[in-house]
Amino acid sequence: MAFLFDTDAISELLRKRPAPLYLEWLRKVPREDQFTSAVVAAELYKGAFRSERAEFHLENIEKHVLPSVTVLPFDVAVARVYGEIEAGLRKGGRSLADADLQIAATAIRHGLELVTGNVRHFERVPGLVICRVLAGTRP
Repeated sequence: MAFLFDTDAISELLRKRPAPLYLEWLRKVPREDQFTSAVVAAELYKGAFRSERAEFHLENIEKHVLPSVTVLPFDVAVARVYGEIEAGLRKGGRSLADADLQIAATAIRHGLELVTGNVRHFERVPGLVICRVLAGTRP
């Protein structure tokens, strides 16, 4: 199985003390099975530019984070999946923020398992497979 890393899954690795279970699991995931979304990259950049240490965070993102994963675009095929998910969730009164839906749509479109600590948040997305390692559960 290949994985799409949500913003919190990448941010966890930038902490002073990342979750040990997560690090142990990640060491076993081949590089070619590690993906993220351009939407996640945008969220990382947003956080960096808002920080008082913007240059430090920008350098970290560009020299360490982004080169270590394959970044998938939010393209027309993903946009179609996004539209379908958003319409269905809205009908059921269970909508999510656009960025989260874009990330979920990217994972679904590419057949990837989403690595996120926001399990409850993403559980409402039909067809999305969630890796719960950040929630403290072995995948």
